[in-house]
Amino acid sequence: MDFKNFGGLAALLAVIWGVEAVNLLTGYALNGWLGLRPRSLGGLDGIVFMPLLHGSLTHAAANTAPLAVLGALLILTARSVALMASLLIVLLGGLGVWVFGTAAIHVGASGLIFGWFGFLVARGLVERRLVPLLVAVGVAVIYGTMAWGVLPGQPGVSWESHFFGALAGIVAARALRGTG
Repeated sequence: MDFKNFGGLAALLAVIWGVEAVNLLTGYALNGWLGLRPRSLGGLDGIVFMPLLHGSLTHAAANTAPLAVLGALLILTARSVALMASLLIVLLGGLGVWVFGTAAIHVGASGLIFGWFGFLVARGLVERRLVPLLVAVGVAVIYGTMAWGVLPGQPGVSWESHFFGALAGIVAARALRGTG
């Protein structure tokens, strides 16, 4: 997926909603087949598929706006590294959930959302340039309360995806500093 323009982001959102339609029609069977199952070899493919799968229409809808907003900010301010940052977030965040997650099937794009949040905030602090700093402040002000999502507490919510996604975003910002 080419994240150098908004077509890549639109395609990601279209794929998520296409998968949601198929998932809905199959009684959410895709989650059982392709969701991330911690510490299970059969669940490793869930690292890649987890962001595309959701537990309900409401779940997919709740993730759409933050994906669109944070994805657009990522493209606007870190165009040259947006794809690499996204891949690092999905792979490292998913691996963290696979190794340390609770024994449940983990689905949803919130790991990517928290990863983009972590990346955009950390990038502002790491780069120390005006535009990334302004974006970091804006993201922190608008989405700052979502940081509470990295803590356990809400039944049925994979706080591990939130935590490891955010951590992966911070790692990606550090690893990609000075390259975008």
